[in-house]
Amino acid sequence: MIDRSSSRYPYLVSISKEGRVDVAAQLSSKGQVTVPKAVRDALGLVEGDQVVFRVEGRRAVLARTPSLLDLAGSVSVPAEKRGTPWPEVRRRARASRAAPRG
Repeated sequence: MIDRSSSRYPYLVSISKEGRVDVAAQLSSKGQVTVPKAVRDALGLVEGDQVVFRVEGRRAVLARTPSLLDLAGSVSVPAEKRGTPWPEVRRRARASRAAPRG
């Protein structure tokens, strides 16, 4: 348990050995919640990052959305298409979408 007696914010913070962080925060009258520093640090969040809320039953999970660079390499590209210039990829995609479906 983290000593919060000198903390500027009255959050309840608990960090387990497994790296799980439990933090309590208060909902404002406008429905806003400040993401506590312990959570921002644990998720590597900085100003401008986007997050996603996923509701699971009566719980909500906050997750950092990956940047496009984080996704690099997550989709396999056939060998014959590797190295294709981006304008050509876009041209082929547009032509494929415009083609009649049968």
